[in-house]
Amino acid sequence: MSRVLKTLRWFSAFALAITSVHSLAEGFDKEFEEKSWAEIEVQLPTFPEKGNLIPFRVGAISDTKYLIDGNSLSVGADGVIRYALVVVSSEGAQNISYEGMRCATAERRFYAFGRSDKTWSKARSNQWVKIQGSSNNHHVELYFNHFCSAGITSVTSAEDARRVLRNGGISR
Repeated sequence: MSRVLKTLRWFSAFALAITSVHSLAEGFDKEFEEKSWAEIEVQLPTFPEKGNLIPFRVGAISDTKYLIDGNSLSVGADGVIRYALVVVSSEGAQNISYEGMRCATAERRFYAFGRSDKTWSKARSNQWVKIQGSSNNHHVELYFNHFCSAGITSVTSAEDARRVLRNGGISR
């Protein structure tokens, strides 16, 4: 009978140990999940100047020009790549925006839009939006071929981002 009792005690201790390890793992998972990402405070850059614009291609044939202001490029401690984007239509109309891109989540966000008097107007929506669309989408192009690779930030500094843009994309 004592042998049975010893075996039961051993199984009891084993079950308790397994439960404790499981509880520790759950606690770690919960703590890990609770540590949420926090965006740094964003400062709007100076308005883009023609001499600082770096062009990049979107799609095989495009009458629209896409340019990023090299001076506005930054890679924040929060992992967000920020840049001023200038889009020029074939008729010469310009749209200027200050944007952010998160490689880890494949999201983008508008911070501000350029006005004709060369000032910024803060974006009404501050939502992060999934990057999706066709190969003719400039956000898709920047995400896959310039700034991000496999969900990680491929560029580590503003200079690195400028180099990648000037070279036509990430070397794979």
